[in-house]
Amino acid sequence: MAAHRFGVPSRTASAVQTAGAAPAGNSSVPWSVRWWAFVDAERESLPLWLPVAFAAGVAAWFLLPWSSQRLGLAVALSGLAGAAVVGRLRPLLVAALLVLAGMAASEWRSRVVAHPVLAGRGVFSIEGRIESVERRAGWGQVRLMIAPDAGGRLPPRVRVTLRGEAPPGLAAGARVRLRAMLSPPAAAPVPGGYDFARRAWFAGVGASGFAMGPAMVVAPARPAWGGLDWLDRVRAALTARIERAVPGESGTVAAALVTGAQGDIPREAAQSMRDSGLAHLLSISGVHIAVVVGGAMWLLRRLLALSPWIALRWPVKAISVGFAALAGVAYTLLAGGEVPTVRSCLATLIVLLGIVIGREAFSLRLLAAAAFVILALRPEALLGPSFQLSFAAVIGIVALYESALGRRLQKASEDENLLQRLLRHGVSLLVSGMVAELALSSIGLYHFNRAGLYGVIANLVAIPFTSFVIMPLLMLSLLADAMGLGGVVYPVLGWSMSVLLGLARWAAGLPGAVLKLPQMPMSAYALIVVGGLWLMLWRSRMRYWGAGLAAIGMVLAFSAQPPDLLVSGDGRHVALLLPDGQLAFLRDRTGNFLRQTWGEATGGPSDGDAVDVTLAELPGTTCSIDACVADIHRSGRRWHLLATRSRDYLEKDGFIAACAQSDIVVSERRLPGWCLPRWLRLDRASLSQSGAIAIWLGTGRIEAVHTAIGDHPWRPAPVPRRWQARPGP
Repeated sequence: MAAHRFGVPSRTASAVQTAGAAPAGNSSVPWSVRWWAFVDAERESLPLWLPVAFAAGVAAWFLLPWSSQRLGLAVALSGLAGAAVVGRLRPLLVAALLVLAGMAASEWRSRVVAHPVLAGRGVFSIEGRIESVERRAGWGQVRLMIAPDAGGRLPPRVRVTLRGEAPPGLAAGARVRLRAMLSPPAAAPVPGGYDFARRAWFAGVGASGFAMGPAMVVAPARPAWGGLDWLDRVRAALTARIERAVPGESGTVAAALVTGAQGDIPREAAQSMRDSGLAHLLSISGVHIAVVVGGAMWLLRRLLALSPWIALRWPVKAISVGFAALAGVAYTLLAGGEVPTVRSCLATLIVLLGIVIGREAFSLRLLAAAAFVILALRPEALLGPSFQLSFAAVIGIVALYESALGRRLQKASEDENLLQRLLRHGVSLLVSGMVAELALSSIGLYHFNRAGLYGVIANLVAIPFTSFVIMPLLMLSLLADAMGLGGVVYPVLGWSMSVLLGLARWAAGLPGAVLKLPQMPMSAYALIVVGGLWLMLWRSRMRYWGAGLAAIGMVLAFSAQPPDLLVSGDGRHVALLLPDGQLAFLRDRTGNFLRQTWGEATGGPSDGDAVDVTLAELPGTTCSIDACVADIHRSGRRWHLLATRSRDYLEKDGFIAACAQSDIVVSERRLPGWCLPRWLRLDRASLSQSGAIAIWLGTGRIEAVHTAIGDHPWRPAPVPRRWQARPGP
């Protein structure tokens, strides 16, 4: 046994044997001996926790809202590292230093991408160069990333959404002129929701909004090989070509599998893919990279082997591996370089290196190395669903096949016949699907508040069909198109896409196909993540403790109660949760995005096309054009809500009385000081500091979006003060 691998001194064999022989409840064995016995038993698994410790530092930097808290944790970790040096606890020292490194990497990355952010909402004239064009035909939109000309009042990068068809010549590299209503990047619309401001900060976007009127292309895109504009143009041209060759939604899905452009996929088709558990096929990752790399390597190796002279004199294997690596990198760049694609590309490159040097490279260590590289360069990726979904499924499957069960499923018996082999492979595929689905569903429930229940069944058919039919057809179609024979293969490709979409609709339409939950508490999700990693990364029987932690997390997630009242960050929109799970909105017209987001956060209907239920329709509610007064019964008591619906000034005497009789007052205006409700006042001034608000009336709990952001640079808001409730309603 290596004496100092990973810096862990090996204990004596007698100590290990003593700890191993002692029964679980024997207190005569010192805990130090038990600890070192565990370390010796898990020596090979310890390196897998290096990226986990680094990721813990990244998560701590993002989740701790205030710089004083982050500084305090850094000081505590430094002290822990010092104590580990004194006590010669090298694993503890390495863990503390890696957590510190994760925090430092996040701070460094945040400072590197620092940029001006628009101060307030307004209408601006924009002229500048288009950096990227994202066509969202399913939403009837075109999204532009524009670099405005220097010298204006605008940030270096703004995102503008055009409604309807784009004008001719609108492409990356072109110069455009337009007027747009711009705002600072919006924070999450509900506490615990997706933080768009954080994403915009790390993307370098300082403002976003909608165009007011048509966009005018003042200068066309010029062909250039500098930068990545040419790659964006190639991607856009290839997407358009595939969609023309394969009409309808089948063509949009086929284009997404090649270039990663999902904007043209109809909303109904995209929702079916999500609800059936097949949405991961639209995100270019392991399956797609493996088919492209494997196909390129196989094809070149067979072509070179046709010549005996080359086969005998050239390193055919190394050449084909190098060509396959270039094909994988090219496909990654063409697909936009998203996190799942980069992860798969890095892992594939390591596998190819293992093939060249004659070693088995596909393992959990490979995935740990890929995670380390991505988080060191882009720490913000950790909080996104793309990173988590990508790594969770693959880690689960690899851990399965490194376990005793996985080895049993892979090992063929000496007298195994064809039927037994097919049965073993079928069971292996089923178990792999169940493991992947368990990993993906918990992440989907946290980020999207919904998960497909029949994903295992759908993926049993979809993954082999995509790997062995769709992806080869895509490669063959592109090769045939280059030779002018695309018309022969494209119809078959369209048929294969229609089969995939039909499978998605069938699985999504089954009874109870979609599980919906309210917003999952962070504590529950943390237990699920820690428990899952504990179960997958350790090798001894102690690993099964992780299943218990994950189970506790799921119980907390399923027992979470949605908020009773939601208030938007501008005070304009209010929603009350009804006993049947539906939301009653203050206004007759509420945007689809807010309806869908709030519906998902409460675990109720989230269809953007659903008909609104308004407060005015509820019994015990009185509404005028200016305000609504509602009686809400929760937890055995009666609450009075007053919410304004217009910007007109209300008659003072009547409004003073209405405020005094209300427990909660909400207004998009700045309320005067004499409006004093019994418990909570939310107006424009207080909400500008707090952001959107969620209220649990039964417990008096209040959560605010900006409280979780703290003083992070994408929302440098002061400590909320005026929104805080009076003690005791």
